[in-house]
Amino acid sequence: MSQRFAGKVAIVTGGSRGIGLAVAARLVAEGAKVCVTARKPDPLAAAVAELGGAGVAVGVAGRADDPEHRENAVRTALETFGQIDVLINNTGINPVYGPMSGTDVGAAAKVFDVNVIAALSWTEEVRKLGLGDRDGAAIVNVASVAGLRPAPGIGVYGASKAALIHVTAQLALELAPRIRVNAVAPAVVKTRFAVALYEGREAEVSAGYPLGRLGVPEDVAAAVAFLASDDASWITGQTLTLDGGSGLLGGIG
Repeated sequence: MSQRFAGKVAIVTGGSRGIGLAVAARLVAEGAKVCVTARKPDPLAAAVAELGGAGVAVGVAGRADDPEHRENAVRTALETFGQIDVLINNTGINPVYGPMSGTDVGAAAKVFDVNVIAALSWTEEVRKLGLGDRDGAAIVNVASVAGLRPAPGIGVYGASKAALIHVTAQLALELAPRIRVNAVAPAVVKTRFAVALYEGREAEVSAGYPLGRLGVPEDVAAAVAFLASDDASWITGQTLTLDGGSGLLGGIG
C-alpha cells in the first residue's frame, strides 16, 4: 500500500468501530499517526490496540458535542504526535425514526448538535490549534445519501446530513487555499449503526444496488483516504456519493 500519509497526523472522530475505525486503519496503513475519539473508553482502547498502540495511535474518550472533549482530543494529538494535518468528522447519531413532523424538538436538536454543530466545532478547534499551518491540510466529513434526497423514517437524520453537506461546501470556500474540505455520502454500509436497515434481508436490500452488494466500511475508508490525500489536492467543496449505483435507480440506498 502507498504511504500517502507518511509524516502526517490525523484525528478521526467516532473511531472505535465501523466506518471510523476503518478510516483510521486505512490512514495508519498508509503511514499516518492517528488520534481516535469515541464515547466509550473500553471499545476505544481496543481500537487503539488494533491500530498499533502507542507510537501509532492514541484514543481520547468523550462526547463529540462536548467542547472540553474536543479541546482535550486536539491537544492530546498535538502533545503526542506534534502536529495535525487531517480531520475526519465521522461521528453521527440517528436516535429518531419516523416522520419528521411531530418529532420531539429536543431530540432533533441533539441530532443536529452531534451531526452538524460538532463537525463545525471540531473544525474550529483544529484550526485554532494549527490545522492549515502545514501544506496538505484536509478535512473530510462523513455525510450520507440521506442528505441528498428525502427518505421515509429518517427525515431528521437526513436533514442533518444535508446541512453537513452544505457546511462542507461553505467551509471549503472559506478555508481555501490552506485547508481543503470535502465529504463522502455513503448509502447502506454494513455496520452496527445501520444494521436495522438490512438485518435478515440483506439479499433483498442488495438487489436495489446495481453493483449487487451493500457497502462495507473499507469502501468508505478508501474514498475518505483519497479525499484526505494529496492525490486530491485540486478537489475541495465536493461530496462524493458512495452508493453502489443505487442512485442511478432513483433510490437512496
